[in-house]
Amino acid sequence: MSARLVRCWKTAALSHRRGPEGFRVLVATPFGRDADNVSRLLSDHGFKTRAVPDAQAVAAELDEQTGVVLITEEALRGKLDTLRAALAAQPDWSDTPFILLVSRNAYRPRAGEIARLALADLTTNLIVLERPLGSLSLVSAVDTALRARRRQFDLRDRLAELDHSRAALAASEAEVRLIADSLPVLIGFIDKSLVYRFANKAYADWFYRDPADVVGLHVREVVGDEGMEARMPAMRRALAGEPAHLTLPWPHADGRRRDADIRYLPRRGADGEIDGFHVFVADVTEHVQGEELLRQTAQALEYRVRERTAALEVEMERRTTVEAALRQSQKMEAVGQLTGGIAHDFNNMLTGVIGALDMVKRKRASGRDADTDRYLDTALTSAHRAAGLTHRLLAFSRRQSLDPHALDINALVSSLQDLIRRTVTEQISVDVDLGAAEAAIADANQLESAILNLAINARDAMPEGGRLTISTSVAELDPDMAAEDARPGRYVVVAVTDTGVGMSAEVLDKVFDPFFTTKPIGQGTGLGLSMVYGFARQSGGSVRIQSRVGEGTSVKIYLPAADGAVEPKAEDQPADFARGEGQTVLLVEDESAVRLLVREVLEDLGYRAVEASDPQSAIAILNSQSAIDLLISDVGLPGMNGRQLAEVARDRRPDLPILFITGYAENAAIRAGFLGSNMAMIGKPFALDTLAAKIGEMMPEASGR
Repeated sequence: MSARLVRCWKTAALSHRRGPEGFRVLVATPFGRDADNVSRLLSDHGFKTRAVPDAQAVAAELDEQTGVVLITEEALRGKLDTLRAALAAQPDWSDTPFILLVSRNAYRPRAGEIARLALADLTTNLIVLERPLGSLSLVSAVDTALRARRRQFDLRDRLAELDHSRAALAASEAEVRLIADSLPVLIGFIDKSLVYRFANKAYADWFYRDPADVVGLHVREVVGDEGMEARMPAMRRALAGEPAHLTLPWPHADGRRRDADIRYLPRRGADGEIDGFHVFVADVTEHVQGEELLRQTAQALEYRVRERTAALEVEMERRTTVEAALRQSQKMEAVGQLTGGIAHDFNNMLTGVIGALDMVKRKRASGRDADTDRYLDTALTSAHRAAGLTHRLLAFSRRQSLDPHALDINALVSSLQDLIRRTVTEQISVDVDLGAAEAAIADANQLESAILNLAINARDAMPEGGRLTISTSVAELDPDMAAEDARPGRYVVVAVTDTGVGMSAEVLDKVFDPFFTTKPIGQGTGLGLSMVYGFARQSGGSVRIQSRVGEGTSVKIYLPAADGAVEPKAEDQPADFARGEGQTVLLVEDESAVRLLVREVLEDLGYRAVEASDPQSAIAILNSQSAIDLLISDVGLPGMNGRQLAEVARDRRPDLPILFITGYAENAAIRAGFLGSNMAMIGKPFALDTLAAKIGEMMPEASGR
């Protein structure tokens, strides 16, 4: 089994090794260093272990955290009464698995059989492995036993739920009876033979009979022939599966008026057939009298209502026209602001790119190639600025592809101190207060960009100098403190505070709007704070801002606290630039320029590129007998997106590595939920070195190095 397959197998199995119950492996191997060696082997494969010296110690350690007992024949020597008692004391649902390791021993040929029989007398859940055996066989046996143990806990939970359901049903029935008897409504149930099966206390008020005497009687015996004739059509509808309703006069015994609202609601049995209907009768005398009074006044009111309705229709038509005009005006203003901001910045950046490339073309045409590097650098700088603007737009719209991990926020902020100090002026002092002791879930690159954006905004708000403070802390938002844009829970807070000019309440209302800026034209895109807001919301957090004119500004980014350990940043790991050996890469990209560049990189690295410009062409290649070692696919493809194409590819070739390249894909906003096993993603635009390193990393040969 290759190292890559082992890693995949280990990852898939970890879920039942780390649960709150049944996750620990008790290791009873008293001979030599067997306990240390076995524990180390299992720990390396993600198992939690505890070494014990003998069977008595196993008995003492048996609890709900024990998933399997790994024991050798040497540990079974002596009396096993204590272990027998501990196993007998287990609940009925519990049967702790045992793995017995026995040896082939020429001097003691029956030792293993004796140990097996001794242990089989104590438990039926026994796996016997003969030593020597391979490490993968042992790991597989332990993994299988843990899965079986996990199913025992699932059975326990189901049994507990069943007992709870039975008790709840009994309590529910008693409560239903109490409620039915307490309501001022006649409630009953009549089966399909028209025999009463349930009657509440209200029957004494309506029929002047004890409810217990009503149960078991035919309806005709209770309501009489005349009442039966009035009710029979409605009862037929109920028995046909249709709810029925009728209103009948039902005088009191002394002759006083009483009107009854009668409802029959059909009931279906377990087989889906109608087995009877529920009866609900309410005294609606006051309601009926009120309706009669209303009918008398309705004609007088109808004329006034028609007059008022006509006047309101005229007013609503006028208001609708005004609101439509206002919405159109606001929409056009927002579109104008958005397109104007984008056009201004992109025109500047495109001027840098086009102008620099034009100068390179002119220089080369005149044979002066030596002076072209600075123009190429200018073009690259402008192109990277354009890419940064695109990322900010995606961040605002929450459509960028994030790679969230558990981050050490204090370490990330510390790493930015020097860059921030070089960014601000000498008149600004920078203080860092690291108070967060927990990790947060976020994309490291986007968080760094957000903090730098806030630091630049703070610098511009302090033209005469001041103090910039970057602090971290942990906050617990309860339901009362959580706003509409943040859920209750634990957050790590990154705050950037300045002593600058501050903002008015009017400006604060617009501060997160796209392309809104208080800076002069040409000195800001107006995407900084909107990008920070979009990134925080996409990460499951929020942004809070406080500011007053002349008193400075404080922006706080709330990021969800992480439960697990901090994960290393991918860029901290060495890049793999290993050259290929003629392996075949299927490249699916509808943009010819991108396809050309990626193909050139593949060929330079020693790979063979097979190109497809659309998903259907790629599927035809996947269905062929051609060898394919790696699939590189754009996410945004015509007709079928890259993730859907990946599903088709995995159906044909289950072990095929897949690398996505994307500029924008709504479904890929969170990579962890978008990517499957042996899949990776890089975002456009990307450096060719980054692409080369990722290809080398994903090649099957590379994963085994």
